[in-house]
Amino acid sequence: MTKRKKHITVLLGGWNAEAEVSRSSGKNVRTSLKELGYDITVIDIPRCPRALLNLIPEKTDVIFNALHGHGVEDGNLQGLLNLLGIPYTHSGLLSSALAMNKPMAKRIFSQNNILCPEGYLLPIEKIRQKHVMKPPYIVKPSCEGSSVGITIVKKGENPPTLKDWHFGEEALVEEYIPGREIFVSVMGGKSLGIIEIKPQHEFYDYKSKYTKGLTEYICPASIDENIRHQAEEMTLKAFHALGCRGIVRSDIRYDPTRPDGQQLFLLELNTQPGFTPLSLIPMAAKERGLNYNDLVQWLIENASCDPKI
Repeated sequence: MTKRKKHITVLLGGWNAEAEVSRSSGKNVRTSLKELGYDITVIDIPRCPRALLNLIPEKTDVIFNALHGHGVEDGNLQGLLNLLGIPYTHSGLLSSALAMNKPMAKRIFSQNNILCPEGYLLPIEKIRQKHVMKPPYIVKPSCEGSSVGITIVKKGENPPTLKDWHFGEEALVEEYIPGREIFVSVMGGKSLGIIEIKPQHEFYDYKSKYTKGLTEYICPASIDENIRHQAEEMTLKAFHALGCRGIVRSDIRYDPTRPDGQQLFLLELNTQPGFTPLSLIPMAAKERGLNYNDLVQWLIENASCDPKI
């Protein structure tokens, strides 16, 4: 008797600011799954949960979650899939919610002695009225990804007007950490390695991440072995502190000029890293001898729901 091929349903797209990034990730995942021989359904998800339920085939064995951003990367979707009992890729409800909520993640990291930039969640109107922190500092949405909505306030500048702000009534204000931008990729609780990036823009913004030619990638990063070890340990500590699973990526600032010796600062942990042609996870994996299909296959084999309490 011929064994039935697993049916994989890929969720992509959506309605938030990262929908197009998700579509790019999902398109590449679909190609990989096809090459791996799976039966596939691809769903560009609607905002209505009831409509989504009607679109997911009953024969689905695994959900490949290729979604990014609020509403889909923050535990809401993961909770729905837990209720359905369909195994899905990447982290579960609680760790996804904690990682996406940057102020809460910072609190947990601090409790676990993981160094982060000093930061506060403050009302937008207060941020507009006066400097709430000595410049330079960063203002960013508390629950967005892909560097969406970030503003850098420099020395000598007035308080930010945030005229295009549409991310809620509060924002996270953080100390600006200068230095090098490094990213640690983790797969199944083990480091895949470190990449350093050098964007042409002021920082690794949305365009730098998803426009070919705007960023130089150094893989593996050319850093001291001791710093490499510290960055990997910091990331794994954060991974376990939030209870993550699957594949994640940390964003770290490395400032070797600081006189206090505190050189590494964890900016955030991404539980749903991109799988686009320019994404860092496939780049890091390649250095370890793993191709794109290897990553997708591993995620399918390790997909799960949260344990029942």
